[in-house]
Amino acid sequence: MHKSTRDMLISQYKDGYQVIMEALDGISSSEMDAREAEGEWSPREVIHHLADSEMNSAIRLRRLIAEEQPQITGYDQDLYAEMLYYDRPVDPSLAVFNAVRQSTADILERLTEDQWARHGTHSEHGSYSVLDWLQIYSAHAHEHAEQITRARAVVADPGEA
Repeated sequence: MHKSTRDMLISQYKDGYQVIMEALDGISSSEMDAREAEGEWSPREVIHHLADSEMNSAIRLRRLIAEEQPQITGYDQDLYAEMLYYDRPVDPSLAVFNAVRQSTADILERLTEDQWARHGTHSEHGSYSVLDWLQIYSAHAHEHAEQITRARAVVADPGEA
């Protein structure tokens, strides 16, 4: 991957928290718990997922950089949502998401070419590199911001759901 592409993805990764905050701007309590469709997560659940995912992803990246051929273990995001009380207040999860993302962005901006080339094995996807990690997580918050917007629209116009 060319450095300019990496830089664009790092910038997108760094914007993730702001994109989420924009999607949440002015959110009502009914919107916070709305679902765009049966079986989809509410904005509240998305926020907790983002915090949990960010913590997991931060460790994955650190392992890829620091360890030789690490085994990266997947996790069951739906089980997390079920077992980790995703109905709780969101402010602490937003703070975690922001802090972990900022800390990780600082690392991304300092990686050497050799570090960008590092890889391991993911338990669910096989070969897994630092670049794979970046491609996944640079888009992750943006995708969930869109999900939040769609869920909020259900409350704004229930006839469109």
